[in-house]
Amino acid sequence: HIFPGVEMEHVEDVEILMPAIDRERCTLCGRCAKFCQYQALAVLPNDILFFPELCHGCGGCTIVCPVDAISEEGHVIGVVERGVGGPVDLYLGLLNVGEPMAVPVIRAVKRQAAGARDVILDAPPGTSCPMIETVRDSDHCILVTEPTPFGLYDLRIAVDVVRRLDIPFGVVINRDGIGDDRVDRYCEEEGIAVLMRIPHDPVIARLYSDGRPFVLEMPEWRERFADMIDLIRGEGA
Repeated sequence: HIFPGVEMEHVEDVEILMPAIDRERCTLCGRCAKFCQYQALAVLPNDILFFPELCHGCGGCTIVCPVDAISEEGHVIGVVERGVGGPVDLYLGLLNVGEPMAVPVIRAVKRQAAGARDVILDAPPGTSCPMIETVRDSDHCILVTEPTPFGLYDLRIAVDVVRRLDIPFGVVINRDGIGDDRVDRYCEEEGIAVLMRIPHDPVIARLYSDGRPFVLEMPEWRERFADMIDLIRGEGA
């Protein structure tokens, strides 16, 4: 939201349900701890410990407790904000500092954006749960990489993920010219479309460092991005 200069406003709190333990009713049987795959519960001879930073909010502990000593209470992990910039609605998911799970926040952002004609989801880097949740059920995935050994390593993993999710995809090579041709050779060997190349250009870098989208200062790039979107739409037709 910083680059388009959009003012954001609060839309909703994002919360997950976490166990609340009634220690007077708890018999310390250990079934909840045995069930929890994330080790968020530990039963000692005289007490039960709960580690909220490990809890995934699945609710399984409340189900397996034989004496109904565990209930659930909401725990806010982040927020969703919304801003309007011209014809574009921008939704932003913010995870609270120290919270380990971004997926519920991503799901909340996707719910807010559902129903719009065109939705562009900016995924976190890598191929962990947040990236997978972001691209899940997408019509097309744009994988942005750099022509370096590190970029190629990550690209291979990302390609495997989107193929397993059965999502059509293409590649944008950012900072083109800084490395070698191994990304190009990989895409050619795998039959992957290179949708665009953004050069390693000091003008683009300078605009970026000033907080200005380079498509606003270099109109020829606006046309190139529009052409890329038209190409993707044509493939999905």
